[in-house]
Amino acid sequence: MPDYTHVIDGLRGRRIVLGVSGGIAAYKSAELTRALGHMGVDVHVVLTEAGARFVTPLTFQALSGNRAWSGFLDEKMEDGMPHIRLGRGMDAILVAPASADFIARLAAGLASDLLSTLCLARDCPLFVAPAMNRQMWENPATQRNVATLQSDGVTILGPAVGEQACGETGPGRMLEPEVLCEELNAFFTPKLLAGRKVVLTAGPTFEAVDPVRGITNASSGKMGYALAAACARAGSEVVLVSGPVALPVPVGVRRIEVTSALQMRDGVFAAVMGVDVFIAVAAVADYRPAEPAVHKIKKSGAAIHLELVPNPDILAEVAALPEAPFCVGFAAESRDLDTFAEEKRRAKRLPMLVGNLIGDGLGGDENTVVIYDEEGRHPLPRAPKTFIARQIVERIARLLPTK
Repeated sequence: MPDYTHVIDGLRGRRIVLGVSGGIAAYKSAELTRALGHMGVDVHVVLTEAGARFVTPLTFQALSGNRAWSGFLDEKMEDGMPHIRLGRGMDAILVAPASADFIARLAAGLASDLLSTLCLARDCPLFVAPAMNRQMWENPATQRNVATLQSDGVTILGPAVGEQACGETGPGRMLEPEVLCEELNAFFTPKLLAGRKVVLTAGPTFEAVDPVRGITNASSGKMGYALAAACARAGSEVVLVSGPVALPVPVGVRRIEVTSALQMRDGVFAAVMGVDVFIAVAAVADYRPAEPAVHKIKKSGAAIHLELVPNPDILAEVAALPEAPFCVGFAAESRDLDTFAEEKRRAKRLPMLVGNLIGDGLGGDENTVVIYDEEGRHPLPRAPKTFIARQIVERIARLLPTK
C-alpha cells in the first residue's frame, strides 16, 4: 500500500463521510478509507444500493472501524434519522466514486436514498469525485449537472484521464486515493500564502560531457517537491522549475522541466517576474564542461581532461533584481553548517536560508535542517521532508512583507 503519511497536515482529527456510489472504482474507495484512517481521520462510509454491490459494507466497516451505512432511510439509529445525524459534526462529505446517475440526482436535489438525502441535508462542504465512461462524462447532460453542482458550491475533484474498465481511454477515471487525500488536505490546510505567487527550483542539474555522459549530483528533488506541494496547499500559485527527477507533479503545481543549469536559469527568469517568493532548492551544478563533445567520447587507455566553466548563480541573480521577490536559499554542507550557511545568506543578501548537513538528508525522505534569518538560527527536529516543508512555509509566511 502507498505511503500517505506526507499528506496528513490538515487531516488529522477530521471527521469525514465517504459516500460510495455504483461503479468499478468503488474498489479504490476501500483503499481510500484505509488511507484516511491511517492519517487519523474518523471515516464514516455510506453506500448506495449499487455501491454495495461492488464492495460490501462489511469491508468498509472493517477498514474504518465504524458502521458502514447503506440502503434507504429506515436504517436504525437512536432517533431513526441517519440522514440528518450522520452529517452533523462532520468536516466534509466526499462521494468517491460518484457515478453519472448519482451526480444527476445531486444536481436535481433528489433524496432517493440515504446518501443523496445525507448530501441534501448536510451542513458541511461536499466533494464529488466523478467516475464513469469517457462518453458519459463528456455527455452534455453530465456536463450540465456538473456545472450545476459547481454553481451550488460543490467541489468537483477530477476526473483523471486514462485507461478505463471498459477498455477505452479518456477522461472519466476516478482520481487515485493519494490525489484525493492531497485535495482534501489542501482544503483544510490554512491558506498562509493565499494570493501569493511562488517559483521554486528542485532536483539536480545534468551538465553534458557528451551525448550520453554528464556531471550531476545525488539530489532526489524530494525537498523541493515537498515544498512545492506545501506552498500549493497553503493557497499560493506555484511554478516548479525542475531538473531531472523521478517524482510526480504535486497537485496544484505547474512544472517546467529542464536539464542543465542554463536551462534552469532560463526557466526561472521566464516565470519569476512579479512573483512574491522565490525558493532555490535545486542542487545546481557549480560548473559545466566548456565544450561538450558532439559525439560520444570513446573509451581509451589515455587520460582525458575537461575544462569546466562556472554556471550562473541563479539565486544571486534573482536576489539582485531591482524588485526582487522574497528569496529563500538552501545550503547543503559537509561541515561547519552554521558558518557556511550564514555566510551564504549574508553574501547573497537573503532574508532566509535553510541549511543542512549532506549526511542528514541528501536523497532521503527525512532531513534535519536549520533555518537562518535576521532573527537568528532556528533548528528543526529531524522529520519527513514533507513535514519540514510545512514548517518552512509557516516561517516564510511569517517573514513575508504584508502585501
